[in-house]
Amino acid sequence: MGSALVEGLLSALWCEPERLAIVESAVEQRAALTLRFPGVTVLASLELEHVGPDTGVVLSVKPDFAEGVARVAAACGVRRLLSVVAGLSTQRIEAAFVGPVAVVRSMPNTPVLIRKGVSAIAGGSQVTAGDLDWAESILGAVGSVVRVSERNIDAVTGLSGSGPAYIFLVTEAMIEAGVHQGLSREVSRQLVVGTLEGSAALLQTGESPEELRAQVTSPGGTTAAGLRMLEGRAVRAAFLEAVAAAAERSRQLGR
Repeated sequence: MGSALVEGLLSALWCEPERLAIVESAVEQRAALTLRFPGVTVLASLELEHVGPDTGVVLSVKPDFAEGVARVAAACGVRRLLSVVAGLSTQRIEAAFVGPVAVVRSMPNTPVLIRKGVSAIAGGSQVTAGDLDWAESILGAVGSVVRVSERNIDAVTGLSGSGPAYIFLVTEAMIEAGVHQGLSREVSRQLVVGTLEGSAALLQTGESPEELRAQVTSPGGTTAAGLRMLEGRAVRAAFLEAVAAAAERSRQLGR
């Protein structure tokens, strides 16, 4: 996720490469990042001399290491931080700092890797509108951004954070269904992926999913027969429960 953000910021000309720094403790990873991002400083650790009054930090590490890394940032004088760590509340990050700190919590999803992500941001107790603008400018380089209250971040995690996996599972199932009906796997894959791409584009026209579904569903037709089977198997309810389960897991991780 951190590399995707760096790539997006550079592609969007958010700043000059020299204004960015990546902190990576692993030697081999540092070498790879240096080659991948010419001009960007790659550090083994964050030190006092690397932090100025306007320095902002993006916290993009595994949850188990996040609070320790936040304490290092605090010791170096960081006063603005954007977290992309799942399940870690702004309160827990703020607790790593002695003085006031502007913590923005976010939940991006994996399409940020191709600059098509959607992210939600929520501000902590010390965050100003300027801090939210700063965070949105970063995540906006790799997709779209919505602002929510922190109490909604777990719901966002269960919905859009985990959402790509749900879509990929549906894609797998549809491809398999085509194979079961006699299509080759490659033809089935092309049909399913193309259908998803076109359907996503139609959703961008502004029409609601309900309207679009009605347009393709003729009374007593083939689509109606397929939808009746899906509703009978409680597919809609399964998605409701999947999002709820993922959101609850996010809440557990944050405790």
